[in-house]
Amino acid sequence: MKKILVQLDNDESASVFDTVAAYDSGVDSVLQYASVAPEDVQNLVYGAIFTRGPQDLKNSAVFIGGSDVAVGEKMLKIAQDSFIGPLKVSVMLDANGCNTTAAAAVAKMLSSADLSGEKVVVLAGTGPVGIRAAALFAQEGAEVTLTSRDQARAEEAAASVSARFDVKVAGVAAAEEEDLRAALEGARGVLSAGAAGVTLLPESVWIEHPTLQVLGDVNAVPPLGIEGIKVHWKAKEKHGKIIYGAIGIGDFKMKVHHASVARLFEQNDLVLDAEEVYATAKELSS
Repeated sequence: MKKILVQLDNDESASVFDTVAAYDSGVDSVLQYASVAPEDVQNLVYGAIFTRGPQDLKNSAVFIGGSDVAVGEKMLKIAQDSFIGPLKVSVMLDANGCNTTAAAAVAKMLSSADLSGEKVVVLAGTGPVGIRAAALFAQEGAEVTLTSRDQARAEEAAASVSARFDVKVAGVAAAEEEDLRAALEGARGVLSAGAAGVTLLPESVWIEHPTLQVLGDVNAVPPLGIEGIKVHWKAKEKHGKIIYGAIGIGDFKMKVHHASVARLFEQNDLVLDAEEVYATAKELSS
């Protein structure tokens, strides 16, 4: 029986990236749906769960993508609410790569440094990747601070982490270099999770930093989020610190993505959100 992945995308065009990744994960057929709104999800899920018997539903799965992560989260909930008894399929959320990217970055950084009980700063941590990375670091026992240019936005993001993941993180403004240095005081790890093409951490700041041990950057578009590094670096040592560039993280992100999609077809009742995708990342990095 063919493995069929139903790809629900909230963008005008369904993601080619996610489709190629699905085929590379061993899926036989991908059914793409674009411009999917939350109210469309139930009928699409019904199409997946009513066409095969319960014993065969592990061969069907749903992947939720698109650039709007908040909408993706609503779609995930509606998909789960659409299941009827044993009539269910496994479902994965990775809108805008939020879960696989954050999971890969955190797993890689923690493979190079024990950050439990240590301070970790997520720069520009108010976006989907930053919020998830902050949560995963906190779940691993780190003392986490996420930053934004705006104090109110930083605090709002920190509150959303607490509400969704039941962990505590701090939110601080870091619009100026003085604020950035203050946010990084005593930190052992830093992840740059900001928008493409924006430098968040000058080289002069991190080179001389007395406690930073491991750095990661998910931005591959010049100028990079961390100045003075290369996108392809994987656990590169420079100035006494271990550094991961965006491609260094991205290569592992693809392994996590492929493995997570493959897992969807092991049984018909998996829900792969941030925590579950991170568990896969930890297995792969061990």
